[in-house]
Amino acid sequence: MAKITTVQQHIAKQHEEFSEEGVTLGWLMGGLTLATKMIEAKIRSAGLTDVYGAFGAENVQGEQQQKLDVYANEALMDSLGARGSVAALVSEEDEAPVTFDRTIEKGKYIIVFDPLDGSSNIDVNVNVGTIFSVHQRLPAAEGTLAESILQPGTKQVAAGYVVYGPSTVLVYTTGHGVHAFTLDPTIGAFVLTAEHMKMPDKGPYYSVNEANAGTWPEGYEAYVTSLRTTGYSSRYIGSLVADFHRTLLKGGVFLYPPTKKQPGGKLRLLYEANPLAFIAEQAGGLASSGSGRILEIKPEGIHQRTPFMVGSKSEMEAFQKALYK
Repeated sequence: MAKITTVQQHIAKQHEEFSEEGVTLGWLMGGLTLATKMIEAKIRSAGLTDVYGAFGAENVQGEQQQKLDVYANEALMDSLGARGSVAALVSEEDEAPVTFDRTIEKGKYIIVFDPLDGSSNIDVNVNVGTIFSVHQRLPAAEGTLAESILQPGTKQVAAGYVVYGPSTVLVYTTGHGVHAFTLDPTIGAFVLTAEHMKMPDKGPYYSVNEANAGTWPEGYEAYVTSLRTTGYSSRYIGSLVADFHRTLLKGGVFLYPPTKKQPGGKLRLLYEANPLAFIAEQAGGLASSGSGRILEIKPEGIHQRTPFMVGSKSEMEAFQKALYK
């Protein structure tokens, strides 16, 4: 019988020297994987049950909520909120953090997440995903719970995403490399399928919504033109998790530049850009806001937006040169 390694086992093994932290993170990840398995099952049956379409309300971002947005958010809130080590949960779908009356000694962690990234693509059966980030609560002498929520990305203790597609894959890091697990439906568990993943130093693809090119700041359009004219192929799905997952595996670059309409960028810093930047850096890639390292941005609000460029070392160094030549 082939030996399998689950997410919880993998985290515990990585933190053998810090067994308490490993057990706690494993327990948190157990809550997260439970919720994502519920989400995966609902997505898989979407055409057979009444979960396609709009919910009939807008979220705090002013975006039309899909029925699956609401379901995914509730699944994560219920599953993670039941974990006694959670002090606060922050979701794209909610205006304010959900906090729990737990002592600092007990409620040590804050989890921020985008419950269903790319949900507008659900109706046309395009890949979607869940993105998450974990922070440790600050000691009382160093900051309040609110200040703990607004820590820069360099302070993440774990981050990851789940991409729901032909197979359901979870990718995560705790700062000890990037690892992938695939959901085995026969046993209902995420099992290890790739360890210590590395983003290629150079890739064949660039990914960006070129329809916005005329509204990008100076430098971006010239950079994309240089990619197009030097043999790169364009790949743009319009689902952040799917576009990032391809970039992680194949290399290249993904760009979501600022535009005249959204000069501060569109993607959310805490639960989209930060976790993906953490994974990219752990895999040997780079992530930038166009004016600096994503992970060094000090958040000012839970739904703060940012430009986001991420990819292989070669393409990202060329990007920086194009912007600051």
